[in-house]
Amino acid sequence: MAPVQAQAVTVTSDSSIVPEKIRDGIDLEINGEHYRHTGDPQMPLLWYLRDVLRLTGTKYGGEHGQNGADLVLLDGKAVSAIDQPMTKLAGRQVVTVEGLAGNDGSLHPVQQAFVDEDAIGCGYCTPGWLIAAVDLLRRKPNPGDDDIDRLPNLCRCGCQTRVRSAIKRVAAGKAGQP
Repeated sequence: MAPVQAQAVTVTSDSSIVPEKIRDGIDLEINGEHYRHTGDPQMPLLWYLRDVLRLTGTKYGGEHGQNGADLVLLDGKAVSAIDQPMTKLAGRQVVTVEGLAGNDGSLHPVQQAFVDEDAIGCGYCTPGWLIAAVDLLRRKPNPGDDDIDRLPNLCRCGCQTRVRSAIKRVAAGKAGQP
């Protein structure tokens, strides 16, 4: 076995080293945390959430968000994440389905009502339904069937009647109650 040679790294005091300035980017808040996107400004928010931040609750529902699976709250309003380029999000606040629950892990009343009413099905569309329901209840605290029917969400598992019951449960203040 060959002997190991000691190797020394020469360290010089070079005062000409200047740190690079912070890269320009798009600053936004997602689920209460600050983020800076320094990549492609035209990247859709959906791909930033899923591929960069690994927040995979928001789902792809088509190139124009046709079925509501990709809904997020943007400054409190439900919007399609696939239709939101990062360049339009500077200084904005985004809440995804991951951001609905409290910091202590307590479920949002809409999430609890979905559990109470078993309004989950396969689960693919559930995050979009949750976001749409939060937005609807903010705008209209006691929505009727027509209001719920106008939501952009689609479910192939047939959970719409249970979703309707869950939304009405929240409106009645009975989430988490028998």
